[in-house]
Amino acid sequence: YRWVLMCTELFFEGLRLAFLSPAVVAVDCYLLQVREWKNEGSKRYMCTGRPGWLTVSLRVGKYKKTHKNIMINLMDVLEVDKERQVVRVEPLVTMGQLTAHLNPMGWTIPVVPELDDLTVGGLIMGTGIESSSHIYGLFQHTCVAYELVLADGSLVRCSPTENSDLFYAVPWSCGTLGFLVAAEIKMIPAKKYVKIHYEPVRGLHKICEKFAEESEKKENSFVEGLVYSLEEAVIMTGILTDEAEQSKINRIGNYYKPWFFKHVEKYLKADRTGVEYIPSRHYYHRHTRSIFWELQDIIPFGNNPIFRYLFGWMVPPKISLLKLTQGEAIRKLYEQHHVVQDMLVPMKSLEKSIQTFHADLNVYPLWLCPFILPNNPGMVHPKGNETELYVDIGAYGEPKRKQFEARASMRQMEKFVRSVHGFQMLYADCYMTREEFWDMFDGSLYHKLREQMNCKDAFPEVYDKICKAARH
Repeated sequence: YRWVLMCTELFFEGLRLAFLSPAVVAVDCYLLQVREWKNEGSKRYMCTGRPGWLTVSLRVGKYKKTHKNIMINLMDVLEVDKERQVVRVEPLVTMGQLTAHLNPMGWTIPVVPELDDLTVGGLIMGTGIESSSHIYGLFQHTCVAYELVLADGSLVRCSPTENSDLFYAVPWSCGTLGFLVAAEIKMIPAKKYVKIHYEPVRGLHKICEKFAEESEKKENSFVEGLVYSLEEAVIMTGILTDEAEQSKINRIGNYYKPWFFKHVEKYLKADRTGVEYIPSRHYYHRHTRSIFWELQDIIPFGNNPIFRYLFGWMVPPKISLLKLTQGEAIRKLYEQHHVVQDMLVPMKSLEKSIQTFHADLNVYPLWLCPFILPNNPGMVHPKGNETELYVDIGAYGEPKRKQFEARASMRQMEKFVRSVHGFQMLYADCYMTREEFWDMFDGSLYHKLREQMNCKDAFPEVYDKICKAARH
């Protein structure tokens, strides 16, 4: 009798799913797996079933092997609402996929983090930034709603006016409050080109002064800095436009073109300013082909003109492929002698921060990206009650500091960032203790919701999931 009843239920469930959209079916599969976890006694923490090697982060978390893997692939653009100027997407939609979908329709999103393979889910549950963030804030600040499957197997929607506590707690939570199944992101009209102005600047004080000055100007659609030494940088500003001087168009995204950071360096070496028009999508993904400047350590001859013309179409290798084929010995060597870190510090602390990066790491180039940080609830907000201008300092490469030791050096960096009320991006290796971590981040709303939504048996705390000092 039970067997017949079960078969009958499965038949009607299959019939129901056959008439639903794939997106609804996918979410239903999420719900069913979470409910199955509950029926099994909730014995293990849950996590997404996406393999760790598929993520862009170089960190290798061990929790995938010990947690209950909830298997589903949500990777579709669901709806483009031109009236509301909102695009609704699933969490595994990538930046490359999203711009390819929206740009031909005349739309884009306000903040497009550079690397093609970065996903919406990762940019919300972690964070994301772009050279337009001095106007729009971080990626999370361009989102208007999230849909999540919670630990009790329910599906909820949250926004600034609906389940607002959850809406503000989700960013930076790294999937420890629920499973993201969809997000609504603001759209803005797209334009054909970015008119970009390159200006070399020498002297650390002048670099910081010029960068802060340009970051305050809302007429700049984009602001970015590449620091090539303690005293040398190129500050770039850009505006969106549909008109271009044909002789100054540079399709920097073509496979045979020089890597963008090397192209920018030419202005520094020649000590001259310059203006170019870069097709918008090429600009959005300008650091993809060289993975910022990481590829020069993987393929030292990769920017050679002969290599670019013959084999440039083959690069960059997928970060997921590099992680999948990387042996444990190589991974540990890389961890001890290579840095991939983004530190978010107040603009007023930029000069002191670059000096600290130089002393503790001595990694160049450094990436500078300004952003507005509003005083919203959640894990990350300014110290005061007002919106504040911050800057992301990205250090990617091999430290040239002779006494560099990964744990000691990074703990020193983390201590400095806490002292200026800054934040460390959580995709990177984190060496803080639990007390230090919650001194850097505001956990009041996060912990309140974990208690209210019974997350403690369903998901690990964010610290335990991402920090090297914890078992994960």
